[in-house]
Amino acid sequence: MIFLELVLQNFGPYTGKQVINLNPKTDEENSHPIILLGGMNGGGKTTLMDAIRLALYGARAQCSTRGNLSYSDFLNQCVNSKTDPVTDTRIELLFEHIENDKPIKYRVVRSWTKNPKDGKDTLGILGDSDTWPDALVNIWDEYIENLLPLGISNLFLFDGEQVKELAEQETPPPLVVDAIRGLLGLELADRLAVDLDILVNRKLKEVGNSKDLANLEEIETRLTQQQEDYQTTEEKVEILKNQVEELEQKQQEAFDKFISEGGKIAAERNQLELQQNTKTAEIEQVRQSMCELASDVLPLALIPNLLNQAQAQGEKEFRHQQVQNYKDLLLERDQRLLTWLNQEEISPIQVEKIQSFLSKDVDSLYAKNLQTEAPWLLADDETLSQLDNFIYHLQNSKLSAKDKLAILKNKEEEIHTLERQVQTAAAPEDYKKLRQALESAQNQVVEAKANYETIRRRIVELETIIAKLKKELSEYTVENIKHKNSEHIITSAAKVQETLKTFREKLTLRKLNKLEEEVKNCFLYLLHKSDLVHRITIDTKTFSLLLYDLNGKPVPKHRLSAGEKQLLAIAFLWGLAKVSGHRLPVAIDTPLGRLDSSHRNNLVERYFPSASHQVILLSTDTEIGKKEVETLRENEVIAREYLLKYDSSTRQTTIQPGYFW
Repeated sequence: MIFLELVLQNFGPYTGKQVINLNPKTDEENSHPIILLGGMNGGGKTTLMDAIRLALYGARAQCSTRGNLSYSDFLNQCVNSKTDPVTDTRIELLFEHIENDKPIKYRVVRSWTKNPKDGKDTLGILGDSDTWPDALVNIWDEYIENLLPLGISNLFLFDGEQVKELAEQETPPPLVVDAIRGLLGLELADRLAVDLDILVNRKLKEVGNSKDLANLEEIETRLTQQQEDYQTTEEKVEILKNQVEELEQKQQEAFDKFISEGGKIAAERNQLELQQNTKTAEIEQVRQSMCELASDVLPLALIPNLLNQAQAQGEKEFRHQQVQNYKDLLLERDQRLLTWLNQEEISPIQVEKIQSFLSKDVDSLYAKNLQTEAPWLLADDETLSQLDNFIYHLQNSKLSAKDKLAILKNKEEEIHTLERQVQTAAAPEDYKKLRQALESAQNQVVEAKANYETIRRRIVELETIIAKLKKELSEYTVENIKHKNSEHIITSAAKVQETLKTFREKLTLRKLNKLEEEVKNCFLYLLHKSDLVHRITIDTKTFSLLLYDLNGKPVPKHRLSAGEKQLLAIAFLWGLAKVSGHRLPVAIDTPLGRLDSSHRNNLVERYFPSASHQVILLSTDTEIGKKEVETLRENEVIAREYLLKYDSSTRQTTIQPGYFW
């Protein structure tokens, strides 16, 4: 089976008529499996999946947005909001499959208007000759069940949420369990067992005496009454569940209003005012510290130039004094040298030259450090040292004052923030109303949940009563109604039931053994990590997966990473699809979920090209990103690319050729 074309007309966010070519054939000789459709969240990807399901199954379709809506209400919900009420909403799905060794094309058309007549759509089937085969329309549900049974359709048309749910749960969700049962053929054995019970009870009524028949009918009447009560109670549970959800929504709205209108701040007013007083006291402490700084050396920071000038003048005078002292010392030394030279046998001319040199040298050294102006500071060493210490202490005081100013600014901003919060608090009378509304909503939720729990417990009680009555009915028929004409039927039915039980167990084991091997191979192929799992088994009752390592020890599911769990879920669905034996297209909505880059690459390179002969991928730009789409293009596995362009201003989606990149 191959989907060739999907046509949407005024369906969901798709206004007007829009056509998507889904044919994986790029020409007469070449075919690539992947049809890639990109779109942002809320842009209409899931709507495309719903359109395929709706076209194939109509009222039986398990669409994502239907919930508990009636089919009529669901069809109304699917009509584009901009569409005129009298204009048709239409879905067309063209597909091809092999029938009697020949390819046959059918175009399934469903159309309706706002508030459809009789709450139904109009179904049409267009064949190769562009005619509407009415006979096929009348038996369409049975016909499509042979091609793509509804029970296993979730193995081929699934989304990321389904994979996420399957990955997180220890046992598969109900939709997957139903698909497994349909795949294994278990529902046929169960249906036959129920039919046998009906046949036996019917024969027992025919042959039982009046007293036995009356007792039997009394038990059946009680059983029927309890089953009707069970059905009614189930409906009540559903109603109460919806009521709880609505009341929880109202409670959330009341809480949001309580927050947005200042109720929460009003409740915290005393605490905010206390914080405000504390911050004010801290500011006062900072200001007191600044006053202490101002009473010390800090005011002299206003005359930094005078301080620096005094320091420089002191150092200059100090150096001049040192030079003068050094000159006197040098003159004394030179005089000693000349005296010594005169005592030695050195000519007076040489002594005179030496004396001239020494005199010029002293004058030269003194000229370099000659003070051009008269000293006026006249500071000694101790005074200059005190001046240096004073300037250093002044610098520290300036830094401390700067820090305290920053602290003061932050504290004042905090106080302003607290003041604004207090100002936004609701008035006492408004706060009282908001609080009462919130408490009322909370009390209604509590009451509704209590009612829901009471009814749910009643359902459990009814299940116990019904099981007891069925057992009583079974024991009664076996022990008290022994008629010669019915003995063969009863005995044979019991034997058939045992045979069915054995058949069901053996069939389950045989199919599950094959499924276990397929799931293991698919998982290891996707994971590319052969030492993690050596064997996978599937529980025959719950269909949950059990993993074992090379040593035969169980591998708990919680030891797997989130990405490995998702790959296991995908391998499970892939294995089921393979074992089903149906050659069908695979459509995947939001396929990559929370996978890391390594697991994404495995899925892109190993699963998507091999999942089926036709793989329809509906992805956001963060799932199949630029790197992934380039990998798919390089591997030449993409037949067509589309972009679902959503206009938030008009809330409409248009389908354009090409992907995000």
